[in-house]
Parts: sequence; C-alpha cells; structure tokens
Amino acid sequence: MALSIIQLRVFLAAARDGSFTAAAVRLHMSQPTVSETIRRVEQSYGTSLFVRGSRRLILSPAGEELLPLAEQTVGSADAADRALKAVTGLRGGVASIGLLRNAKHYAMADLLTSFHQRYPDVRLRVVGVNSADVADLVRGGELEAGIVVLPVDTNELAVTPLTRDEVVFVTSDPQRATAPVSIETLAATNLILYDAHAGWRDPTRRQLAERALIKGLTLEPRIEVEQVDAALDLVAAGAGESFVSTAVAASAAVPDGLFFAPFEDPLFDTIALVQRDAAVLSPATRELMRFARETLVGLDQPAIALPGRAT
Repeated sequence: MALSIIQLRVFLAAARDGSFTAAAVRLHMSQPTVSETIRRVEQSYGTSLFVRGSRRLILSPAGEELLPLAEQTVGSADAADRALKAVTGLRGGVASIGLLRNAKHYAMADLLTSFHQRYPDVRLRVVGVNSADVADLVRGGELEAGIVVLPVDTNELAVTPLTRDEVVFVTSDPQRATAPVSIETLAATNLILYDAHAGWRDPTRRQLAERALIKGLTLEPRIEVEQVDAALDLVAAGAGESFVSTAVAASAAVPDGLFFAPFEDPLFDTIALVQRDAAVLSPATRELMRFARETLVGLDQPAIALPGRAT
C-alpha cells in the first residue's frame, strides 16, 4: 500500500514539531488521529518512524530515510495545488491566441488592455498574422485559440462566427466610386493587394477569386505589399485600387483623398473564434475568448460614405 499525501503530511508535522500533540494542532486534527495515522504506517511497513522519547519524538533510521522523500513529495503536491489554483483563479497561467492581421481596427488593443488590467498576473501570448496562418497555428497546437476572418481551412477546428464586416472597393478616383463595383470592373483595375505573404490564402482574396473564377476572370495584383496601411498609401498616390473592410475604411489612419464603393454583390468578412475540435482551453485563454466574444459582438459597425447607402 502506497503512502498517501495525508500520511506524509502527518509524518512531516510530527517530525518538525517533535510531538504528536503539536502536530495535531498544526494540522487541525485530534492527537489520537495523528498517533493512529503514524501507528498504521509503522504497522504496514513493520518499522518504527520515531523513537518515543520522554520529551520529544526522535526520528528512527527509517524516519531519517523517509524525511527528505516526504518533504519532496508533499512539496510537489503543494506546488501542483498552487499552480492549479492560480490558473483556475486567473492569478497566473498563459493565454495564447492568434489575431487577424487587422485586429487593431476591431478594438483588439482595447480588449487586450482591459484583460490585462483585470488579470494582471496572466501572461499573454498574442500572435498577429493572416487569418489563414492563425488557423494553421491553432490546428497545430501552437496557439490555443484564434480570432479569424472566414473562410479559412476549418479542418479539425471548432468555429464560432461572431460578426460580419462589409468589404468595399477603395480608389483615389471619385468617378470610380459613384456606383457599386462589379467583379468585372475589379478584374480590370490595377490591383494593389496587401497580405502578400498569405497571398490567395487570405480569406477576403479567396472570396473575390472565387467570384472571378465563376465569371471566367482572373484577379492579378499589380502591386503586393504586406501591410494594409502601405496599400492604402499607394492607392492614395494613384498607383491603383484595392479593397478593405469597412472597419479599416473608417479608421482615422486612412489617408485623405480616398473614396469607397460597395460591390454589386455585397461582400462580407465573417469574423469568428476558432479552437481545436474537442480541445479544452486553459482558464486564462477561455476567459480571454469570452472578452473577445463580448467585444466583437457588441462592436458597432463603422459608417462610411458609400453610393446608395445611408450612413
């Protein structure tokens, strides 16, 4: 029969205090319970743990052998208890998530600030890459969860859609933004696209590429850059046209002199939470995902001037 943690705790208390009575006080037990616990251990192993002196308990050779092992075992159990309490009480732990590339336009900075202020002892690991890459990192176990734009490869992922954001055409020529834009018009423009690394794995590009394919068209970028800000600067300089979500279009960081138009067949980015199928999130990540859900579901849709649309 293996020694229990309770038996080891009683042994350690008696060894440290030198008496069963003092050990009982320390452990909030009765003295007979402490004595009986030690007696049963000694009986099970056929050896004495203490030499009963007139004033103080003295460790026997067997007790001397057991002492460091008992300290190590109980110490490990206590450390495990503290770790679990810290995580479940959000007094520690790590929240690891991936964010869509343009997360700053969806109040994600405010989300992370609020979470940190609420749970300052939780460590945050936040990776901001294209949604296609976020999905891959979550599926591979490198991140616990993510906030993505759909569509992405959802194989082995559980997906919770949260909100939608319309995607609009952007140009520096006001005449090109007087009416909704067709996929044929888009294919004929000098396209400036961002998220160059993700390329046509990018969810918004995927949607438009599928629409073009149905019409027998191909979308070919004239210029590709990594950041949406750089793409908008190039559009403002007259180098071509692009498309962005309305959250980006409504941003104060958008250069002057840009005009926006919806697509003839309205196009939307669907923002969703993803995690691995059947995965159990850590308490810290689960709470951060709750914050994200509340932030995105309650986010007001930005208003921008679009032809034929009330703002």
